Amino acid sequence: MLPTLGAERQATYSPFLPISPSTGRVLQVPMLERNVDAGTIVFEDEDGRKVELPVTGGHVKLQWKPDWGMRWFGLGVDYEMYGKDLIPSAELAGKICKILGGTPPEGFNYELFLDDKGQKISKSKGNGLTMEEWLAYAPQESLALYMFQKPKSAKRLYFDVIPRAVDEYLTFVDKVHGEEPARKLENPAWHIHNGKPPAVRSDVSFNLLLNLAGAANAETKDAMWGFIRRYAPEATPENSPFLDSMVGYAVRYYQDQVKPTKQFRAPTDAERAALQDLLAKLDSLPADSRADVIQNEVFEVGKAHGFTELRAWFQALYEVLLGQTTGPRMGSFIQLYGLDETKALIRGKLAA
Repeated sequence: MLPTLGAERQATYSPFLPISPSTGRVLQVPMLERNVDAGTIVFEDEDGRKVELPVTGGHVKLQWKPDWGMRWFGLGVDYEMYGKDLIPSAELAGKICKILGGTPPEGFNYELFLDDKGQKISKSKGNGLTMEEWLAYAPQESLALYMFQKPKSAKRLYFDVIPRAVDEYLTFVDKVHGEEPARKLENPAWHIHNGKPPAVRSDVSFNLLLNLAGAANAETKDAMWGFIRRYAPEATPENSPFLDSMVGYAVRYYQDQVKPTKQFRAPTDAERAALQDLLAKLDSLPADSRADVIQNEVFEVGKAHGFTELRAWFQALYEVLLGQTTGPRMGSFIQLYGLDETKALIRGKLAA
């Protein structure tokens, strides 16, 4: 330990922190003597008395770096994960473990988490996202996937990554059931569920539910299920419990994280003309039109109105109708939200 410490700390350092016989407190005090043969240390207690204690029998606490190596040896630890900022401490603990005659565990160091600005997360700054906060807005499987992927790369951890993580999980768990055994082992869902991935609905994404919650200004799961039952009549909260949990998470995420940031804008003259044309196209569609048919009509309107970059057309739809810069696949959203509801939404924005 001594070479890792400054000169001042070297003069008084001991790996043992005595526990005061008089107060029961752990003391960080200089060692006056150490009797190696007897296995004892001598120090000045809080009341000023000179005390000699054995370093065994629960009379001392180890400083954390020696404690790490001692635990590896004493408990036979054979695998240890730690953040990259603890690599020097792990190397030191490995040396201590070897001195005791043990074999240090296989190590795996992972990168640190960053906030939305790319800064290291700090408890004192409060610029991070806790597991409890994540699990308030999304299922634990999404957090497991986020942790599973690219552990040696620095990852940004803030509220905006949650919807993407949920939808990535849905994609992986949907694909795993049709994959060959070798491919299954490359699928995170296989490992997240210990080789027994469940069957879940993947056609209703978390982002789609968020946009539905926004368009309907939903405050409860029941309000959302009114739309979902029309989209998928066979689905119920009872036979689709994972979807039901996602609906609840989506409502909460929308109300807490999305709604306060929404910024609607009025359409430009060119966008207004395109929206009027889109309204006419939707009026001509049967009530039971599927998402791909609706999506094709949305595409055609954008092309007909000179949006050379169709991305700009869809962004306009998101900003004018949903109050955000990004959004769902419009065909799927319109089918889920309903043709009549979507037409009413467009009419309202045109009249504003």
